[in-house]
Amino acid sequence: MGKGQELYNEAKKIIPGGVQLLSKRPEQFLPDQWPAYYSKAKGCEVWDLDGNKYIDMSFMGIGACTLGYADDDVNEAVQKAIINGSMCTLNAPEEVELANLMLELHPWAEMVRYTRGGGDAMAVAVRIARAASHKDIVLFSGYHGWHDWYLSANLATDSALDGQLLPGLKPAGVAKGMKGTSYPFSYNNVKEFLALVARYSENVGAVVLEAIRNIKPEDGFFDIIRSETNKLGVPLIVDEVSSGFRMNCGGAHMILGLEPDIAVFAKGISNGFPMGVVIGKKRYMDAAQDSFISSTYWTERIGPVAAIATIKKMRKNDVQSHMVECGKTIQKEWKSLALKHKLNIKVGSIYPLSHFDFIESPLILKTLFTQEMLSLGFLATNSYYACYAHKPVHIDQYINAVDNVFSFISRVLQEGCPEKYLKGPVCQTGFKRLS
Repeated sequence: MGKGQELYNEAKKIIPGGVQLLSKRPEQFLPDQWPAYYSKAKGCEVWDLDGNKYIDMSFMGIGACTLGYADDDVNEAVQKAIINGSMCTLNAPEEVELANLMLELHPWAEMVRYTRGGGDAMAVAVRIARAASHKDIVLFSGYHGWHDWYLSANLATDSALDGQLLPGLKPAGVAKGMKGTSYPFSYNNVKEFLALVARYSENVGAVVLEAIRNIKPEDGFFDIIRSETNKLGVPLIVDEVSSGFRMNCGGAHMILGLEPDIAVFAKGISNGFPMGVVIGKKRYMDAAQDSFISSTYWTERIGPVAAIATIKKMRKNDVQSHMVECGKTIQKEWKSLALKHKLNIKVGSIYPLSHFDFIESPLILKTLFTQEMLSLGFLATNSYYACYAHKPVHIDQYINAVDNVFSFISRVLQEGCPEKYLKGPVCQTGFKRLS
C-alpha cells in the first residue's frame, strides 16, 4: 500500500464517497492497490505520490484530456489568461470568440450558453427545453449526469436507469414530486421510444439522447427521433459530452447525419480545464432569457481560453484522425491477442473511446488485468480513451504488455481459479455506497 492508498483511506473518513467523481473511485479499478492520487501528469505519463511513473492507457482524465496532460499550447494560453486576470467585474471577450467558433463548426446552431461541466450543461439544456416547450416530461436515452431531472427517472422504479450506462443510481435526495417527469428508452429501440411518445405526447417537453457511445445508430433510428420531435414541436437535445470532438472537430452528430435543436459539450473540448457549452437554434435557446440560469464561475476566463486553444490545435493537427487511428489499432490488437491466447472477449464502442469485456468472470478478470498492467507500468483497465499524446511508441509498449497479461490470464483460467492471483478485492461496477 503506497502513499496514494493511505491518503485515500484518510479521504474516505472526511469526504463522502472518498472522491468527487465516481469514475475516479479506486474501487472501480483496483481496490487497495490503485495509486489513487497523482503528483504530476504530462503528455500521457502520470507520476503517483510515491514517484512511480505510469503510461496512462485508460481514461486520460476521464476523457477530458484529448490533447494529453498539461499540453504546452493550451497551458500557455491559460497562463496568459491567469496573468491578465481570470475573473473580473466585466465579461471575458473570449466568451464571444468561443461562441463564434462553435457556431462556425456547427452551422445549424445560432446561440450559445456556457457552464463549467457536462452535468451542469445538460441541466441547463433541459431547463431551456422545458422553458421553450412549456412542458415537463423528458424522454431520454443514455447517460446524462447527476442532476435531478435525470435521476428522477428512478423514482418510478429504482432500476429505470440501469440500462443507461451506470446501474445502481439511487434518487435519494430527489424530490418525490418529480416522479413521472423523465422516462428512459434504449438506444436504437424505436418501438420503446414510440410507445413513450404515444403515452405522454401531450406533456413531452424534450427528447434527449447521446449521439453515440458503445453502439452505432441503426438505419432509421435518428430519422424517427427527429420526425417525432418535429411533430411534437419540442427540441431534440443531443448530448455530446463524451462523443464530441473525438470522431471529428465538433459534434459526432454531424458525421452521423443528425441535426439536433440543442447540443451539449464538455470534457475534451478544453483539455482538462473546466468548460461546458450548450449550443442551439434561436427559437429554443432564446427561452434561456425567460428562466433564471446564472452562475458567477460560468463567467471566469480560463474555460473559454482553454477551449479556444484546444479547438485551434485540434483543427491545425487533425487530432481526431490521430485518436481514431489509435483506437482502431488497439481494438484490432485486443481482438488479435485474445484470439492468440484463447480468451473470450467482446470489443466495442467508437475508436477514440474503445472498450472490451471479458465474457468469463468479467469483474475478476478485469481486476486481474488492471493489477498486472499496473505492475508493468500502465494505468490500464478494459477501456482505452485515445489522446493526441499517445504516440506509436506508447501504443507498441502497451500492446506488448497486453500480450504478456493476456497470456498470464489464459494460463490462470486453465488452472480454474483466477481469483487466487488477485492481491486485493474484486473491482466494483456501477454506483455503490462505500462502507
